[in-house]
Amino acid sequence: MHPGLVFALIFVIIFVLHAPLLRLPYFWDEAGYYIPAARDLLLTGSLIPHTTVSNAHPPLVLAWIALWWKCAGYAPLVTRSAMVVLAAFSLLGFFRLAERASNVQIAIASTLCTALYPVFFAQTTMAQVDLAAAGLTFWGLAAYLEERPIATATWFSLAALSKETAILAPLALLAWELVRITVPRHMAPRRRERVPGAALIMPVLPLLLWYGYHYFRTGYVFGNPEFFRYNVSATFHPLRFVLAFGLRLWQACGYLHLWILTLAAMGAMLLPPLKDNGVERKRVAVATQFAFLAIVAAYVIAMSLIGGAVLARYMLPGVPLVILLGVSTLRRRLRYWPGAIAVVAVAFIAAWFWNPPYGFSPEDNLAYRDYIVLHENAERFLEARYPMARALTAWPASDELTRPWLGYVTRPVQVVRIEDFSIDELLSAADYRDHFAVALVFSTKYEPAQPLLEHWARWNEWKRRFFGYHRDLPPEAAAQILGGRVVFAEEKKGQWAGVIELQRVDILDARSSPASLQEPTL
Repeated sequence: MHPGLVFALIFVIIFVLHAPLLRLPYFWDEAGYYIPAARDLLLTGSLIPHTTVSNAHPPLVLAWIALWWKCAGYAPLVTRSAMVVLAAFSLLGFFRLAERASNVQIAIASTLCTALYPVFFAQTTMAQVDLAAAGLTFWGLAAYLEERPIATATWFSLAALSKETAILAPLALLAWELVRITVPRHMAPRRRERVPGAALIMPVLPLLLWYGYHYFRTGYVFGNPEFFRYNVSATFHPLRFVLAFGLRLWQACGYLHLWILTLAAMGAMLLPPLKDNGVERKRVAVATQFAFLAIVAAYVIAMSLIGGAVLARYMLPGVPLVILLGVSTLRRRLRYWPGAIAVVAVAFIAAWFWNPPYGFSPEDNLAYRDYIVLHENAERFLEARYPMARALTAWPASDELTRPWLGYVTRPVQVVRIEDFSIDELLSAADYRDHFAVALVFSTKYEPAQPLLEHWARWNEWKRRFFGYHRDLPPEAAAQILGGRVVFAEEKKGQWAGVIELQRVDILDARSSPASLQEPTL
């Protein structure tokens, strides 16, 4: 099948599926970092952002977005369309990888399942770097299986310039190549023609050059000190690693209905391989399976060690490999395997809309749309009714209110920022209520109605200690603490937003605010 035709087909399908989402304003980390950084690149040509604090992510995806803005104009529709193109290219790379690892049937089924997997689906239109890094990793893996060293080094280098953690894939393959020397020949076929280790080390070079440039311009190698502390130095604790490791394994094998495919594949392993014309259906080569396992293991371990937030999108380079192996197992051992794939696809689609009975990031399914709509409604209400008032709120709403180009308001609103809407933060803010006239409160974390492990005190303690867990007070409770009344409130599937009017509404001077209540610095 011609790659151009496959790309066109994938692009049309995912563009149509995401059409209702293409005009949405920017969400969470999009608004907080990626869009400001890409906008700075567009306006000033600087690879180092200045309207937000640099976190040292390589600039390839930001340059792609800025190029689209330069050609088609600055708008969410343009941004999200640019990301759909990247997603289609990523799926084409995965299709090619699956075809090289197995056959066209498995390539079609596994690409379909990957495209429908809730985390991949939600990230398809979002201006973030993880999906693009995963897609370029797939292209690098395909070149690796084709034993093309230059292409392998090039694709993995581009992946690392999309996101630094993509360097894990070639390093994991390098480790596997070293292991292959010691395993029996039948587990490492075509040993003499393997990709040279130099092709797998080469992607480190452009990443080092980027970090050198970043250090030269900012004085920091891995981003600003707070970013480094949150994502690296503060995560090195044995207990946290064990807990994060369990969460990463769940994200790799079971998250958001992925467990259905995993259990089906495990069950199919109990059945004998099927035969076509007396010949057993082929499996993915054992050496290839171990190469995939090396990459998944590298991501599970590394993402358990680093990363302040245990976000599922960080595992995108590994999860599709699990899907590919699961689909291959079903096709090899289950006679009616297309029916099993259809069940998995329907389960993934259901997970677009169904929020699980445990805390998760809204960016992992269409809950992110609910968040955006809630904030649009609340912030437009606030802007219309209190255009000159100073508003108390938390990030990322603080950016949404002060930066009209993010798509939420038409003019900047003065803000006083707190960390969240926990009782401690609101009590602290209440002592300085003369410095703001209204408050925009919202759920900073998704809370299911009846969460699993809710009554396990030790688990809640671990979440607070290692993963920044807290409980946001709803608008009515927040209004009581702040001494105001709720004038707007809206809720969608476990997320909510509200506007609180204080008793004295006027334009206030915040020059004497304490440091914790100053306007945001990200």
